[in-house]
Amino acid sequence: MSEAIQTAKSSKPIASRLSVGELMRSPAMGAFVGMVLVFCIFAAFGYHKNFISIVGFANWMNFASMIGIVAIPVGFLMVAGELDISVGAIMPASAMTLGILCGPYELPLGIGMLITFAMAAVIGCINGILVTRTQVPSFIVTLATLFAVGGLTLTLSVIFVNRPQVAYEAPELAKALLGDRYFGFRASVFWWILLSGILYFILHKSPWGNWIFAVGGDPESARNAGIPVNRLKISLFVLSAVCTAFAGMLQVAAFNSAQSATNFPLIFNTIIACVVGGVVLTGGFGTLIGIFLGTMTLGIVQQGIGYTDIDRNLSQLIIGIMLLAAVLMNGTFQKLATSWSTGKKED
Repeated sequence: MSEAIQTAKSSKPIASRLSVGELMRSPAMGAFVGMVLVFCIFAAFGYHKNFISIVGFANWMNFASMIGIVAIPVGFLMVAGELDISVGAIMPASAMTLGILCGPYELPLGIGMLITFAMAAVIGCINGILVTRTQVPSFIVTLATLFAVGGLTLTLSVIFVNRPQVAYEAPELAKALLGDRYFGFRASVFWWILLSGILYFILHKSPWGNWIFAVGGDPESARNAGIPVNRLKISLFVLSAVCTAFAGMLQVAAFNSAQSATNFPLIFNTIIACVVGGVVLTGGFGTLIGIFLGTMTLGIVQQGIGYTDIDRNLSQLIIGIMLLAAVLMNGTFQKLATSWSTGKKED
């Protein structure tokens, strides 16, 4: 049996079972240890400013939720050996599309959301087709899409509303479902948790998830095993774009406005969240729980530093150190998981 299929089968039980030995070898363990360590450090330095209060918890969870909704499908792509950095342009493009259609042009919100989702799906499909048909690295393809969509968003915004931003206040029910706060937590936090639960089942409990791991381990072996590699990758790019569009809609509902500027920080934040969460850049290894914890860790660092007396500019230094440590730890956990899988087969 090929290495790719072995990787897929070994990755699934690692994430599904709860024995101590398997848990210690899971990519999520490194993410959990890192999150606990970072949380304890900020709790110690930020206790006097209510870092561990409900308000403090809600603050960094609100920040993490917008990144997490995008990071999960981007993490799927990374597990499959690909990358999508066009999310930085798809989010503002989706927000502006919804804001323009339902604001100045007064379309019903439901129709505006359907059009926005369709627009994002087309962009994702284009990304997937270009990557699979041309064999150009996904980084280059999505980099080109990033600038193309970003420029098109700005141009069309000026054409349709004569400015690069638009105001839109969602109807009361939509505001309650998509943009309101509950006990300090934005609706995006609950959508993030719900989406994580659904996609956890897909990645770790369904054959489609096994395919993702197999493709990331060795695409050729996966193709020889009958896995539709190209269709799978295209669907992952579409998933990434659609989830990013949904995050853009949540932003519009929460802040009653949209802007056309490309969100470059989102690109780096999603990749950092995935890597800190245990996803290996070469593909074939990672867990959804790890991505979730990695996103929480990033949120703690980005927002938690405001609750301490530490210079806020040092947050970038902390993230850099954390990212390097995560890459080193990921390699260790991958070797542990591989050695465990080999040992099980020999037994």
